[in-house]
Amino acid sequence: MNPSVSQQQKAVLVTGAAKRLGREIALQFARQGWDVAVHYGRSEQEATQTVQQIQELGVKSHAFRADLADETATKKLFAAVSQQFTNLHCLVNSASIFEYDRANSSSPLSSQSLQDHMQVNLAGPILLSQLMFEYHKNKANKIGEEYLPSVIQLLDQKLINLNPDYLSYTLSKAALATSVEVLALDFAPHLRVVGLAPGISLPSGNQTDEEFAKAHQKTPLGKSSTSEDIAKAAVFLAQANAITGTTLYVDGGQHLLPSSRDVMFKTN
Repeated sequence: MNPSVSQQQKAVLVTGAAKRLGREIALQFARQGWDVAVHYGRSEQEATQTVQQIQELGVKSHAFRADLADETATKKLFAAVSQQFTNLHCLVNSASIFEYDRANSSSPLSSQSLQDHMQVNLAGPILLSQLMFEYHKNKANKIGEEYLPSVIQLLDQKLINLNPDYLSYTLSKAALATSVEVLALDFAPHLRVVGLAPGISLPSGNQTDEEFAKAHQKTPLGKSSTSEDIAKAAVFLAQANAITGTTLYVDGGQHLLPSSRDVMFKTN
């Protein structure tokens, strides 16, 4: 696919882009001609490798380190990215914490766990979204209007297929999902805000490859999403001018099958 000239002039900031799903999203934007700002927390080596792969595709890319649990660091991240990428047109909030807790278990929710998840999975993305809005409100559409600027919040299919596993994570993502509608109203017409909800796409925690393969089949289509599916959906949403304030579920219909446990435990 040959990117248009105007598309080549746009850039995206992908948080958590050093590894896993964030990395694939960053690479997919680069394949479509976007410049890419790669955010990472601790994975400097992986971030450097991702940047190199993106640059080999013929577009601009740099890595930026920031702790998204730190408000000052988050603000500095956006300032640094927007200074180097003056064509910043899309923000993908992919970085997140995914640690196990459950109220009725040997690993119950703690105040610290909830706070940690809320800081990285909710406060960080909201703060970056606000900064993205102020950036585009002040730019007055100088980049051009082929694609309206956007924020894409990575969510989870389990938000409409609830189970008690990963309680702190679920609560943080549920709040982020609510923000999609609220911010879409507040930021229009300068900025679109959309949600992207994957199904089980990569092995998590202590899950083996065999367990992941079995869990991945627990959908009406016989397979859930791949990282490539999610990445392509992100690029689509970044270019979909009429979509704001809603969430796209890319999960093979996984959310249609109620479960009492998180899908990563469904291996039978």
